[in-house]
Amino acid sequence: MPWNFGDILDAVEPVLPQDHPAFIHGERIITLGEARAATNNLARALIARGARPRDKIAIYMRNRPEYLMSVAAGWKARLTHVNVNYRYTPEEVWYIFDNSDAQTVVYASEFRDAIEQIRPRLPKVKTWVEVSNDGQVADFAERFEDLAAEGDGSPLGIERSGEDEFFIYTGGTTGMPKGVMWTHHDLREITLAAARKMGSVPETLEALAEHVKAVGPQGRVLPAPPLMHGTGLLTGMNAMLGGGTVITLEGVKFEAEELLAAIDRNQPDTLVIVGDSFATPILNALNAHPGRWDVSSVKMIVSSGVMWSYEVKQGMLEHMPQAVLSDAFSSSEALGMGVSLMAKGMEVQTAKFMLGERCKVFDEQDRPVEPGSGVPGIVAIGPPNPLGYYKDEEKTARTFRTIGGVRYSIPGDWCVVEPDGSLTLLGRGSACINTAGEKVFPEEVEEALKTHPSVEDALVIGLPDEKWGQAVTGVVRLAEGAALDEEALRAHVRKTLAGYKTPKRIVIADRNLRAANGKADYPAARASVEAQLA
Repeated sequence: MPWNFGDILDAVEPVLPQDHPAFIHGERIITLGEARAATNNLARALIARGARPRDKIAIYMRNRPEYLMSVAAGWKARLTHVNVNYRYTPEEVWYIFDNSDAQTVVYASEFRDAIEQIRPRLPKVKTWVEVSNDGQVADFAERFEDLAAEGDGSPLGIERSGEDEFFIYTGGTTGMPKGVMWTHHDLREITLAAARKMGSVPETLEALAEHVKAVGPQGRVLPAPPLMHGTGLLTGMNAMLGGGTVITLEGVKFEAEELLAAIDRNQPDTLVIVGDSFATPILNALNAHPGRWDVSSVKMIVSSGVMWSYEVKQGMLEHMPQAVLSDAFSSSEALGMGVSLMAKGMEVQTAKFMLGERCKVFDEQDRPVEPGSGVPGIVAIGPPNPLGYYKDEEKTARTFRTIGGVRYSIPGDWCVVEPDGSLTLLGRGSACINTAGEKVFPEEVEEALKTHPSVEDALVIGLPDEKWGQAVTGVVRLAEGAALDEEALRAHVRKTLAGYKTPKRIVIADRNLRAANGKADYPAARASVEAQLA
């Protein structure tokens, strides 16, 4: 049967205890019954204001219950979710709204100034919904709370489709962010495929409702990374679809001590992080304050998107010996490429994964790579896969290719296939920098640096960094007579790009940054940085 997330919520919500917590955010608790009524009302209100099936609903806020409630309302109204990176500059946010053809925007009041700057250039957006902490909203917007309370909270009773779409905008490795287009049915099937390995699963809405009624709500999950990124979003969604509890942090930036206090207070069974950029500060806090927080409830720690090193995993298991660590090798356009599981007493090599069942590894001639051959190959994952990238046929054709009659998603990850069939990642074939889970396109930062009058040329690389995974680092050739003012250059970049794209360090090149043909020489740039910052 075709799966639709709105239909799943309609089937699951009525059979669960209505006083069970759906969302916990600091001291706030929103019950399943309250969330059910609010999301039904919001969905009906958006339709009444002109939203039609397949229209886009863009969500622009930090982690809070209203993010996933907006997602749920969108599903119920048959709208297509669009995630918006709240770290973006107003111009970058405008690009997402414009490129996605957003019809509805739900945003937090802290971003009202950014919205006011770009709203005149967004004629396609017909409905603005503001999530406000003080009850005040912009004169062009409506209060989230008002729409969520408008109605009797009953289900919409509309027919939906497994072909309804769900977008995940990803920074990608080239150019501006692109919307990865999934159907509800295909996303659901990927989740069910993993569950089927452990036994039978409900295959119809009726069977799902009976199962959920019998076993009760799913567990508690705490997604530490932003919900506007795939790792946090997809894990939060899965909890919501099973009637579980989603716990979100209140801080405007990640703080390990806040996270550990939330675990102590709310006792989640699943913790979601993004590699060492989250795990290292968590481990440092646990080491500094042993026994301060009760973390015994955590049975599973899930990570995806950034390297999670063996040493850090081992350290975390010293404090949470009951936990299983699930290190997923995935991207927004290629879910389920591989996984690395580790428990107390196990040794697992960093960046080594067991290949997923839908995966193959091909060489540059599209021939399968033999295990143990030592030949580098590119990872490809078979269906179900996204429809492509929204409004980008060229990038779709480049990433989603048919080999041997099978359509694969090939996002660009290179690896070596070991004799036992596992794979060791070598990295992306491009120069894309992954910093704390954010993807940074070097050329974008280079262009920003080169607009400063003191800079003649610039290259940007990612250096290994304990906190960030990779630190954005600039190498510049100065204009004649100019002196390096690192802080001034960083401030200059920050005027036009999101803060996380700003180089952590900038050095003067001590060698040529270009090859004879004028192309960027990234190995030379890296050598220059390493020689100076060693």
